Amino acid sequence: MGESNIVFFSLKGTDLPLAKNVAARLNISLGVMDCGFFSNQETKLTISSSVRNKDVYVMQVIQGEPNDCIMELLMMCYALKTACCRRVIAVVPYLPYSKQSKMRNRGAIPAKLFAQLLCRAGMDHMLTLDLHSKEVQGFYDCPVDNLRASPFLIQCIQERIRRYQEAVVVARHPGCAARANAFAERLQLNIAVLHGEHIHEDSDLCDGRQSPPAIRRSRFTSESSAECTVHIGDYENYGSELSTTYLLNLEHGLPTKVKKPLAIVGDVRNKIAIIVEDIVDDATMIVDAALILINGGALSVYVVATHGLFSGNSLKLIMDSKIEEVIVTNTLPLEHILTKCPKIRQVDISSVLSEAVRRIHNCESMSYLFRNIPLED
Repeated sequence: MGESNIVFFSLKGTDLPLAKNVAARLNISLGVMDCGFFSNQETKLTISSSVRNKDVYVMQVIQGEPNDCIMELLMMCYALKTACCRRVIAVVPYLPYSKQSKMRNRGAIPAKLFAQLLCRAGMDHMLTLDLHSKEVQGFYDCPVDNLRASPFLIQCIQERIRRYQEAVVVARHPGCAARANAFAERLQLNIAVLHGEHIHEDSDLCDGRQSPPAIRRSRFTSESSAECTVHIGDYENYGSELSTTYLLNLEHGLPTKVKKPLAIVGDVRNKIAIIVEDIVDDATMIVDAALILINGGALSVYVVATHGLFSGNSLKLIMDSKIEEVIVTNTLPLEHILTKCPKIRQVDISSVLSEAVRRIHNCESMSYLFRNIPLED
């Protein structure tokens, strides 16, 4: 690719390994800019390279405080538009706030707010990798290319895990079953699901409301010993006759959900278990899942995920756990973590990002990058 009408910036500096690899594959040099803080911690940004009438690609790798990274990206998009660039294409391998895409307990929907801010700041195109919720693409008023890391992870499984043909793909909870099943089909393996007392972090939390609402007063009439009906005068919308069971539900609320003890649905005995995730944030859940799999007869446990956040004391939990290895991509910089936790292995995905940038710039089809990749990946 020529550098006559394209500029590639890295908001985290020219020393970022992922940005350097992408620029090297595209045979272009990184643009010159400076991003930092004033003494009062306000973000400052200066662009030194000319961007007039050029396509500008801005890579923002979330590192440190995510809110600071968001402000840097917003200011960069606005500054580039002010400098009369042709298009602003944001390359954000891990999109922050993508997990907060639903309304909960009168709360906000930060994923939509972030999308609206970026579009208003001047972003014309978004390039990201493995969104936690694919519906987030609908929040943007511009094209969003959601690339997949599954081909790289599957290749790493085939190269790193001995006798992977005898393994079983595990979904940590039923919500991950579709993604785990996609991996299992491509590896030609069986699938197992952990089901029980673990509450999925995306489950809809109770906000105190009941549907249908409780009935304030009613009058029973017994027609027979087999069935008892009730006449309700205050709520005409529900009809004149309701069964006793339905009435009890109305008066006392719906039955409370009771989680059974966590159990393995599927056969993992004498097999290698491969837990498939999209984000590894707090490692408590996967560590507990690994212990259950080992107790269930699994020989060893591997974890495969796209984004490795490893927040809190995740590194210590992983080191002390039964997990053999955690395989993640380099959407987030983990150089300082790899030396502390030898169980973590990183896969480079710069090739798919660079190919996506090349195809967008040359107005070529992106469907080639999704060939043989199911929607569940």
